[in-house]
Amino acid sequence: MADRRNDDMRPDPFDSGRIRYHHSPGEPRPAMPGFDAWQDEAPPPPDPDSGLAPARRLPRISMRWIMRGLGAVLVLLVLAIAWLAITAPLSQSLKPPTPPSITLTAADGTPIARRGAIIAEPVDAAKMPAHVREAFLAIEDRRFYSHWGIDPRGIARAAWANLGSGGVRQGGSTITQQLAKNAFLDSDRTAARKIREVMIAFWLEAWLSKDEILSRYLSNVYFGDNVYGLRAASKHYFGRSPEKMNIGQAAMLAGLVKAPSRLAPTSNLKGARERQAVVVGAMVDAGFLTKAQAEDVQPQRVLASRPQQLPTGTYFADWILPEARDQAGEVKTEATVRTTLDRGLQRSAERVIRQAGLRQAQAALVAMTRDGKVVAMVGGRDYKKSAFNRATQARRQPGSTFKLFVYLAALRAGMSPDTMVDDSPVEIAGWKPKNDDNRYLGEITLRRAFQRSSNVVAARLTQEVGVRNVIRAARDLGISTPIANEATIGLGTSEVSLLELTAAFAGVAEGRYPVQPHGLPDVRDKSWYSSLTGGQKTLPDRIHDDMLTLLAASVRGTGRAAALSVDAYGKTGTSQSGRDAWFIGFAGDLVVGVWVGNDDNTPNPGLHGGGIPAQIWRNFMTDALDLAPVVKAPVVEDVDPEAGLIGMVENEIAPAAERLDALGMDLEIGPDGSVTVSRPEAPPPPPRRREELEPEEIEPQGF
Repeated sequence: MADRRNDDMRPDPFDSGRIRYHHSPGEPRPAMPGFDAWQDEAPPPPDPDSGLAPARRLPRISMRWIMRGLGAVLVLLVLAIAWLAITAPLSQSLKPPTPPSITLTAADGTPIARRGAIIAEPVDAAKMPAHVREAFLAIEDRRFYSHWGIDPRGIARAAWANLGSGGVRQGGSTITQQLAKNAFLDSDRTAARKIREVMIAFWLEAWLSKDEILSRYLSNVYFGDNVYGLRAASKHYFGRSPEKMNIGQAAMLAGLVKAPSRLAPTSNLKGARERQAVVVGAMVDAGFLTKAQAEDVQPQRVLASRPQQLPTGTYFADWILPEARDQAGEVKTEATVRTTLDRGLQRSAERVIRQAGLRQAQAALVAMTRDGKVVAMVGGRDYKKSAFNRATQARRQPGSTFKLFVYLAALRAGMSPDTMVDDSPVEIAGWKPKNDDNRYLGEITLRRAFQRSSNVVAARLTQEVGVRNVIRAARDLGISTPIANEATIGLGTSEVSLLELTAAFAGVAEGRYPVQPHGLPDVRDKSWYSSLTGGQKTLPDRIHDDMLTLLAASVRGTGRAAALSVDAYGKTGTSQSGRDAWFIGFAGDLVVGVWVGNDDNTPNPGLHGGGIPAQIWRNFMTDALDLAPVVKAPVVEDVDPEAGLIGMVENEIAPAAERLDALGMDLEIGPDGSVTVSRPEAPPPPPRRREELEPEEIEPQGF
């Protein structure tokens, strides 16, 4: 028996240390001491003379430690539920959240706008047409019906996208997480809030069915225009119930969830339609639509009339409302939120825009303190006619105001206002920039080049310091819109918003950047990402002083119409053919930006930043800072190259001629440029009838 056991238990030539057991088919397996008791006791050591390696021991896990681990998990779970019950209102968990009604007040506590939510009856996701549910699932949470409240794949995808973009651009939240956040939490980007959100999501998944979760989400999500819930949104925008919406309408509403205030089709139909197309494409990718069905989807129209409850405020109120809702937190009935708006400055801003003689053009104005506190905002000439906010929503070419970043990059590279630069024609990769007045002065100082807004110098500087460094300067000062990686950006060819550009100038005024424009006095940066990447940075004293020198020189040059009786700093800007005209500058504690142009981006012959925008800026600043008007214009070292004779006639003389005409006077410009004001001779009175004449006035009639 021993011999047979030795034959049957031979070492495996392909796995040293292992023993293979061999026996004939049908033959009972012989007893193997040590092997049969493997799990109960250690096997006996092998015979040293056998040549066999010792067998491996399997690790033994004590039941005592298993029970201890399970007990610890149970205790942690109980503690987590207790913590969650304290920090989140779980007693309200199955009730749909009621959107708050918010009253906005000015800085002095005076109400300036009221916003009451538009809501309707909740929807039942199970009774919705399939394409309505699928539109939201395709763009928000494709694996909604398969995950347990969180989607690891979505989180990984968002983390990878954010890592590549250098910031928070995408989120990995599921529909369940969004419901948890909307119902119980604020919008802070903190780790504690995210943990609570995940736990509430698990809690909702345990207590509610998938259709119930989707129903509550659709019944309470925000769709812009102060409208909450799918039923209210479908009636508000399309005048029909959600059960009767077509694919295009469902896709448009699903697309609004990402940025409802910005994409609301009543104010941004183009943006809503573009987002609708993105959702339709997502439905095709998810397999909810065929390509043929997607091609049949048409851009949707919305109701022209706006609800009576909406226009209860101003451009400022519309801009700050989403942030005010966030600050209201868990208030479910009514909240009052104080803003930074100064009613006196707001009235001044509206008045100077109204009196600017704009004709058909639009205008926008933003006023903020050096630390970014917005105190006045005008987004257009008439809010009732157009609620589109040109100060925050419009993206236009900044023209020469963008040279702020070119010259900042030059100063960072070691230049100074006295550095000599070449103001002569130049060609860069086939591009030949030209000065607006076709004058080229050769070697001039950096100060004079900025003063006269030389295009060729800006192009040369962009090439010398590098496009990347110019873009970096713009990004450092808070410009977030796309900037082309090409030399032409020095002349302001990339589009920006008035609010961001004004905040960039505020960063120079304050000497710290970036400045975050805000409309609520309580500003707390709670973003974990911001805390990791750092906060504000300080401009070195030399660079700060040199930037002030350049901006002051500009007010004596192209921006001379903005001169005040106190020190003023600013820069003009004009895009091609006068499509956009800017003046942005600061004096005292106020930083103010002004834009003038047409909504359809058509040319304005003669319009330039040193004309109407600079005048609006000066008039507002004079009133806001309670300054005496400038009696004598400052000495002008250079003629404004952005203006010319046509611009002067259009923007300065023409409005005066209209006012004189109303007084019955004529204004004429002579061939030598002289201006003559005269009162036209009165026309002779009509002849009186014969019966009205006196006897002695009647001439004898001949025969």
